[in-house]
Amino acid sequence: MVLARRKVVYMLLVAVLVLMLSPFGWLMITAFKPLSELRAVPIHWWPHHPTLDNFSQAVTFFDYLGYARNSLTIAVIYSTLITLSSAWAGYGFARLEAPGKRIVFGVLLATMMMPTIITLIPTYLLFAKAGLVNTYVPWVLWGLCGMPYLIFLFRQFFSNMPKELEEAAIIDGCGQIRVFWRIFLPQSWPVIATSLILTFSWSWGDYVAPALFLDDDRTTLAVKIATGYVNEHGSGLYTLVAAGAVIYIVPVLVLFLILQRGFISGTATSGLK
Repeated sequence: MVLARRKVVYMLLVAVLVLMLSPFGWLMITAFKPLSELRAVPIHWWPHHPTLDNFSQAVTFFDYLGYARNSLTIAVIYSTLITLSSAWAGYGFARLEAPGKRIVFGVLLATMMMPTIITLIPTYLLFAKAGLVNTYVPWVLWGLCGMPYLIFLFRQFFSNMPKELEEAAIIDGCGQIRVFWRIFLPQSWPVIATSLILTFSWSWGDYVAPALFLDDDRTTLAVKIATGYVNEHGSGLYTLVAAGAVIYIVPVLVLFLILQRGFISGTATSGLK
């Protein structure tokens, strides 16, 4: 009976896995199809004449590497700053005492319920009046403000650390800033890895904010892939879109493979107390 239930669970998990991977599988199949097969009727589910030309054309059709550099610049700046600012805020909520700390933390968690799209237009108006549109400064400011979810993760992690470490450092003459930088932050690698993966992948894949804040020459690869692969008649070159998107996924996969052990550890233990 137990074995039968286990088989049913495994079958359900495999079905869910196939369902989740099917869009990526279709993207890969499309990337290897000639454009003529993509437009063929009836639909060719599998490429009859697979080709690698789509990948070479995808990176030469426009300045692919230049837009990738824009995306990488924004993603690195944003993920680094927001990780550090969220860690510092989480340390304050976990280890420092102040009047109304619990209320402020509750309000912070409540902001997680607010969709980002609601504040995007007001934010754009503020940045436009400050002359910061078509610059990367908004991502610097967003990074310095921290993220409620990451602050929560760091707060939970720092709350579990022994108080003796902090007390010993203070006795040795360390202030709170040195305690954070020299003791707590190096110990929080699992949460740092989680934060870097989540924020880098979010910033790398974001379409709305770059499309709204940046002109064509400074925009990111996500925007250019969605709008740049068109022929002289304005029709979409969807095989090139698929090939460009496959290459576009590679940096996030590489980052996850490098930091996956810390990411899994961080998501598994950061909420324990």
